[in-house]
Amino acid sequence: QVQLVESGGGLLQPGGSLRLSCAASGFTFNWYLMSWYRQAPGNERELVASITNTGDTTTYADSVKGRFTISRDNAKKTVYLQMNSLKPEDTAVYYCNARYGNNYWGQGIQVTVSS
Repeated sequence: QVQLVESGGGLLQPGGSLRLSCAASGFTFNWYLMSWYRQAPGNERELVASITNTGDTTTYADSVKGRFTISRDNAKKTVYLQMNSLKPEDTAVYYCNARYGNNYWGQGIQVTVSS
């Protein structure tokens, strides 16, 4: 069955760095656009970053440009989100998403940025 399993979340202080990973299984990973979304309490889920199936093109929300980097390893069926210079407003549950006709979601992982 399809699985997207996020890892790497946690609690850290402002200015810190964290790398999220999302391990995929059960579908043809290298066909799919991969994205990270996040949802803070009381807010709608928002797109953070996307990467095309070949990794050629990436897009970012304005709020994370220059601080976050999305990447993928098709051989490992894994997508990453490197987050640097983290701010309290980055606090949210982060979700991995795979889209190619079908639309798959991970269970989400908490990232908390607080002093």
